Amino acid sequence: MKYFESLLLPFLFSTLAFADYADDALAAIHTLQDKWYNFDTGLWDDLWWQSGNMIETIARFGLKDPAFKPTAMNIISNTYAKSGNKHSAIAWRNDFYDDMGWWAMGWIASYDLTGNAVYLNTAKELFHEMAGGWNTPCNGGLWWDKEHTNIAAISNELFLSVGAHLANRVSPPERDEYLNWAQMEWDWFWNSGIINAESGLVNDGIDQVTCQNDGKTTFTYNQGVILAGLSELARAKSDGGLIGHAYDIANTVLNKLTDKGILTEPVAGPLDIVSSQFKGAFVRGLSTLNENEPQQSFTDFLKKNAGAVSSEPKVDGGVIPDKWQGGSGNSNPASHAAGIDVLVAAV
Repeated sequence: MKYFESLLLPFLFSTLAFADYADDALAAIHTLQDKWYNFDTGLWDDLWWQSGNMIETIARFGLKDPAFKPTAMNIISNTYAKSGNKHSAIAWRNDFYDDMGWWAMGWIASYDLTGNAVYLNTAKELFHEMAGGWNTPCNGGLWWDKEHTNIAAISNELFLSVGAHLANRVSPPERDEYLNWAQMEWDWFWNSGIINAESGLVNDGIDQVTCQNDGKTTFTYNQGVILAGLSELARAKSDGGLIGHAYDIANTVLNKLTDKGILTEPVAGPLDIVSSQFKGAFVRGLSTLNENEPQQSFTDFLKKNAGAVSSEPKVDGGVIPDKWQGGSGNSNPASHAAGIDVLVAAV
């Protein structure tokens, strides 16, 4: 792995301005960079959409820790310069609408950190590419991919979240375009039945033949991305009813997708490189909601989970495993990045 040491020099000699979990987040980011960041590609362990998630994580921590901000800006700048055409993509555009959504969220966070409009403009371009996937046979909604093989919750949630985030960062008439898209997406999502009426959780998608909820696994990321989208849409519209929907989903997760208060995927066995990333997306979404409309129960939940990540044994030289409550020796770059997300959320 070609690791670019100067990207972390400000980090190595920084002085923390606050306590809590910031020092743990910094140490974990150092491990992430040291083990997996490839300076020549701008990716972590040659992962694609997961690297988009990691860019958002780096930017979010840069927003919270002024001492880390220069390092975050260096990492983001390098990834922006090097990664866009990897994995058969062209400027992060490929055949999968959720992949583009993850990268768009990363570039929006990068804009928030730096104020550099290049990142925001890239997110806009990705959003417009995503909009080309609208209008499934189920009265609207976004396809998962350009071959129209699946109607997934995650691509629709990301479309909502990217649109709502953009609406809060641009001026009219652009703002109206993004706001209208985000509202149309939420109207479709709410009416589609993808939020299970019995469990209160978001299932994996919609059956494209029956246009009914597919009843598949309620992974944590499908509960989290929608929280960020609803939070930003509510902020754009000053609509408290949207926050109410977000609270309902978040509280259901805290009741049903936890093990003694620790966020847990509803599957047995070790998590792979894909599902290991999911809890990170949930805590970022919950953190966005909690920053916009704070709830003490959410703050307590994030800190409890960060405490578990901080205190439970690491593996393979400091890597955060896939189960935050301990008892697992399974780890990978995505599980480590997800652990960083909850540490950052608790700062």
